[in-house]
Amino acid sequence: MTQFKSNGILIECIQGNIAEQPDMAAIVNASNAQLRTGGGVAGAIHRGAGPGLAAECREFAPIRPGQAIITGAHRLPNRHVIHCLGPVYGVDEPSDELLASCFRNALKLAEENDVESIAFPAISTGVFGFPLQSAAKIALKTVLDVLPDLARVNHIRFVLFSDVDLQVFAETLSASTKA
Repeated sequence: MTQFKSNGILIECIQGNIAEQPDMAAIVNASNAQLRTGGGVAGAIHRGAGPGLAAECREFAPIRPGQAIITGAHRLPNRHVIHCLGPVYGVDEPSDELLASCFRNALKLAEENDVESIAFPAISTGVFGFPLQSAAKIALKTVLDVLPDLARVNHIRFVLFSDVDLQVFAETLSASTKA
């Protein structure tokens, strides 16, 4: 686990399952435009939450790349799920800005809904094809840039599925926080 603290806000990178973060008030779903279950992160979250999540999501679909919406967590041990549609790399442009918008918009929703802790996956790096190294830089730079604006969020966790994902995010966090 890699950690960094700034302005009283803890940022950490761990390996694990995004749907198994009981100490987080909100988890972020790397969603599809229709906010339906799927593979990867969306599948794990929808399986854990049960059918109520899909029913609640229907009223918000479709969403656009970079957009985020918030729902209840249903059967998950969290209060909220924040759904973000990351860009499909090479299709949704400008992909860097759309990916950064996911993190900014998720943190904005967290602030507006009194969420003190939030867990992110590596948005767009799976089937959406975003290069892991670039995605990690964008995600961490965006989060670090937003830190001064956060009043309620005090714990941000990146939950990475594989050893490689964890290593890339941890190294990027370490490099990003060396002044």
